[in-house]
Amino acid sequence: MNRTDRLYALVEELRAVSPRPRSARWLAQRFEVSSRTIERDIGALQQAGVPLWAEPGRTGGYVVDRAHTLPPVNLSAAEAVAMAVALHRLAGTPFAAAGATALRKLVAVMPPADAAEARRLAGRVHLIGGGPAAPVPAVVADAVAARRVLRIRYADRAGAATERVVEPLGFLGNPRHWYLLAWCRLRDGPRAFRVDRLVAVTALPEAVCRELRPDELDIPHERVRPLSLA
Repeated sequence: MNRTDRLYALVEELRAVSPRPRSARWLAQRFEVSSRTIERDIGALQQAGVPLWAEPGRTGGYVVDRAHTLPPVNLSAAEAVAMAVALHRLAGTPFAAAGATALRKLVAVMPPADAAEARRLAGRVHLIGGGPAAPVPAVVADAVAARRVLRIRYADRAGAATERVVEPLGFLGNPRHWYLLAWCRLRDGPRAFRVDRLVAVTALPEAVCRELRPDELDIPHERVRPLSLA
């Protein structure tokens, strides 16, 4: 979870239990960060005008004024793309046109920077057919969104596993499987890894700078349909 998403989630967590407090330690465990990080996040929210304060004492913690806060309506880039992927499954149904209109309306009210990031993330997602069914591990999805290098252990068709360091470039989906599109440093070239064959995945701190070119996909161009937020 990036910081922007965590700030929204912090406000929602405090709204849900208001007027009861949540301690920094509890929030740190909830969001899997340090107490110091929570304290910095709370300070940032207070500077942004969110009406929250600290209650002292053994059972004290942070409290938000529920009457003067509204649930966040801004979408993160990943949330906007998730909606686009979900709407891809509506193709051929009576709700396809309405779904596309709803997505355009939501993207239109996103802050410009968030909308631009959503379009960049959508540009790294490719679909074949009626929509993928196999789930993608969260660590893989996060790495594609955050552009972080992964260390993977990958099993081939015969079950033989190899360890590789890869640079995530995007996704390819069909009605049966998701594939991670990545630059494989072991093979020194682009590869597609079926996500249900990923035996182990570890995110590394190194950033990905490479971009995937459409002509690098070894698939007939007419079969691949890019995901669009337009």
